[in-house]
Order: sequence, then C-alpha cells, then structure tokens
Amino acid sequence: VQLQACGGGLVQAGGSLRLSCAASGRTISNYGMGWFRQAPGKERELVAAISRGGSLYYQESMKGRFTISRDNGKNTAYLQMNSLEPEDTAVYYCAATRLIVSTDEGGYDYWGQGTQVTVSS
Repeated sequence: VQLQACGGGLVQAGGSLRLSCAASGRTISNYGMGWFRQAPGKERELVAAISRGGSLYYQESMKGRFTISRDNGKNTAYLQMNSLEPEDTAVYYCAATRLIVSTDEGGYDYWGQGTQVTVSS
C-alpha cells in the first residue's frame, strides 16, 4: 500500500490543522493506521493510532487536542490537530500496519513521505 500524507503547513500557536493520509494500492480497512512525528534532533514518536475496528490510541500529551480518524470508503486516514503549540513542530508521518493496531513504530509496514507542520509562537 502506498501512503501520501498532506495537509501540513505553517500555523500560529493555538491554531488548527488537519492532516490527511491517502492510501492507494490496497484498502486501508485491512490495516491499523498510525500517525507519528519527528522533531529536529528527536526520535520519531507516536502521535495516535487507530485500529481496524476504530479503537483509538493517543500519546498522552496529545489527548484532547488531536483526533485520529479513518474513512475506509475514501481510503484515507486523518489527524485533526487543535490548540497547536510550538512544541508540535515536526514532520508528521502516517503509517499502516498489517496488525490490528500498533503503538510501536516497529509494528508498521508502510510509511508515507511525511508532511511538515510548523507552529509559530
């Protein structure tokens, strides 16, 4: 499956962005989906994951601000990000796992190319 992430950009602190992850090649209904991010000089970390059945998992610091969702009919996963902070600045990646779900990046089989999110103070 090929993944294409988009929707990143420059936003002021307190603003919102919605990232999209469009899949092609195979239907995402057979995959758990995840969003990860990597800030400069830091390791890649989980943002959120959604299982095949729609169960949700979030990095603790992002609960209440970020929402992961999926639309299997559109073969697309989303990450709605609200109340953005400068600390959220990173490259955001979407990924697909053949597992039901995974919160570990090692559990993911396919990765998108990343989209840059920059939050100004």
